[in-house]
Amino acid sequence: MEPGEIDALFVCTCTGFLCPGVSSHLAEQVGIRTDAFLNDMTGLGCGAALPTLHAAFCFLAAHPDATVATVAVEICSAAFYLDDDAGVIVSACLFGDGACAALWRSRNAGRQWKASDFRSLHRPEEREKIRFVNAGGRLKNQLHRTVPVVAAESVETLFALCSEKPDQVIAHAGGRDVIEAIEERLRDYVLAETREVFRKYGNLSSPAVLCALEERLSRADGDRLLWLTSFGAGFAAHSCKLSRD
Repeated sequence: MEPGEIDALFVCTCTGFLCPGVSSHLAEQVGIRTDAFLNDMTGLGCGAALPTLHAAFCFLAAHPDATVATVAVEICSAAFYLDDDAGVIVSACLFGDGACAALWRSRNAGRQWKASDFRSLHRPEEREKIRFVNAGGRLKNQLHRTVPVVAAESVETLFALCSEKPDQVIAHAGGRDVIEAIEERLRDYVLAETREVFRKYGNLSSPAVLCALEERLSRADGDRLLWLTSFGAGFAAHSCKLSRD
């Protein structure tokens, strides 16, 4: 596709707090039309990619002839902060920079993937366990040691709402302990793609789940149903399914 064929651009990030947002700069650099709809989604943390896909899904419901681009991008090094706090040290070891993009249309052609069944779970009582805080005018990641348990519990709650067993679970690569905690809850699945993304790039924050999806699509052609999940600040967890005939 040519950039001029894109009718809307949805961008999520929690490390690029700009006004105007990243979408304005990206649209200009790529050459997206000046009458395209631009939308920036911030403040959703590592879980942002799936709510961004949901927003694109809703836009396509209202504009069925449109083509939508979604971009999840995090420059975690722009929020690099270091002190003696254990959560800060772990964060400095985990996070990496990265981005992932996808194109979406309302009309399915051939065996392309269809997104549906978007769900979210919000746990505000756990909000202080993972979030950005202001430390002397800089962003500091606040990370509690119980986050893997909270994430795994939330993923299990969303997974219980699935009406059909997926071929694979594609999860956000939050870290080794997070991946192991989810696998302990979802005993039928080994998160191979999630582990591979974490091994290659570290925790990319919002792009991680889509990079894990790309990893899966490059290695498995027989899948019919995939279940995606992401989670992070809020505390919030999100899910959707990708299916094809």
